[in-house]
Amino acid sequence: MADTDVQLQPKKKGLTRRQKRRLSRGVQYVVFVAAVIAFAVAADWGRLKNQFAQWEIAREMFPDVITLALKNTVLYTVSGFVFALVLGLVVALMRLSSVAPYRWVAGVYIEIFRGLPALLIFIFIGVAVPLAFPGTEIVGGTYGKAAIALGLVGAAYLAETFRAGIQAVPKGQMEAARSLGFSPARAMISIIIPQAFRIILPPLTNEFVILFKDSSLVLLLGVTLEERELSKYGRDLASTTANSTPILVAGLCYLLVTIPLGFVVRRMEAKAQEAVK
Repeated sequence: MADTDVQLQPKKKGLTRRQKRRLSRGVQYVVFVAAVIAFAVAADWGRLKNQFAQWEIAREMFPDVITLALKNTVLYTVSGFVFALVLGLVVALMRLSSVAPYRWVAGVYIEIFRGLPALLIFIFIGVAVPLAFPGTEIVGGTYGKAAIALGLVGAAYLAETFRAGIQAVPKGQMEAARSLGFSPARAMISIIIPQAFRIILPPLTNEFVILFKDSSLVLLLGVTLEERELSKYGRDLASTTANSTPILVAGLCYLLVTIPLGFVVRRMEAKAQEAVK
């Protein structure tokens, strides 16, 4: 009889996996909201406003922060990115070459410039090159030096991106081009590289964003008042006004470019995934 009563008792059931996931998610939301509230309560918003959000100082920065600082930042970045594209493609083709010395030179370049901090590259261009070649002037002055420094930094990464894109193109494309009478060089330029560009377009945009931020190192090259980029412009005004509002405004100007570019990258990646499906 006792055995029968034990069998008739319902078994206790624990939480299902779905319930556990919901509970875990709910706990995470609670912790997040609590952290935000704690930060909002603990922060001294009055002091932050006085140091970073002085409207009078921010208003005096316009339009120079756009027409001078942001314009120079974009010019430095675009010129450096174009140089990085050309050099990166050449290095990638050398890395894929059947000639061993080309592969060695490309490999050494990539390892060195990908491993060194961008700061050291700018110092090298701004200090070491003039010492090594006295009297030599780089075409374009500061803009030319910035293009070379940013290009050397970006090309090391773009070379590997190009190499991956070229290798991602099906080998049958080259074979088909060769069967139509294309030389290897013409097939690479006309058939393979355009397809590789479509594959690596999102990473290229990411590299542009990285170079856009690295352009803040141009100040190491020695810039005039008319050649200042966003970071230098913001720091100079912050020192003059003894307030950090110019630095915040400069940061927001960076976001005016990087956030839309990030959105473009996500859209490109989504389209690329749809094309694969």
